[in-house]
Amino acid sequence: MTVLDIHVLGSPLLRAETVAVTDFGDELQHLIDDMFQTMYAAEGIGLAAPQVGHTSRLAVLDVEKNPLVLINPEILSTEGSDKAEEGCLSIPDIFGDVERPKRVVVRALDRVGQPFEIDASGLLGRALQHEIDHLHGKLFIDYLSFMKRRAALSKWESLKEKYPLLLRKLMPADGQRASADDERSGRRARRVEEEVL
Repeated sequence: MTVLDIHVLGSPLLRAETVAVTDFGDELQHLIDDMFQTMYAAEGIGLAAPQVGHTSRLAVLDVEKNPLVLINPEILSTEGSDKAEEGCLSIPDIFGDVERPKRVVVRALDRVGQPFEIDASGLLGRALQHEIDHLHGKLFIDYLSFMKRRAALSKWESLKEKYPLLLRKLMPADGQRASADDERSGRRARRVEEEVL
């Protein structure tokens, strides 16, 4: 498995519409594995294909030690409303309060093309919505008010020079993920980082 570069804010791929997956062969399976490896290296709980330079309609998540692959996902229904802080692996060190439906029902295909539905709320529900947004060129900062979005973008201007070619390069995970899970989960729950989301 390979740790992939993550595209950061400014990369056109983050604003592109993805293409439905129709081939579930080896190339897709390798991409899924690499995306999980990349997500863990970045200490995130979700990652969408455009964030690693691919246009496939694909995302991976791992909330509370529950790895999940979403292929061609669609939101079937939502309920309620909830506001929480979000961040994004493609916009490091930028966070903002985002209002989203409190509960969501999603239909998707798993990594071998079998359909399934998931009914989620809390952090998982938020992460699902965040990742599905990525697959349609939408970022969490799009939900911020004009003033908060302008402040976030201003802060990003001072940070993006750390990412030449608009790519975030990561080191491979150290293999100690299991022992660090509780600490990471606590940080993510406090920040509600989909990256999060």
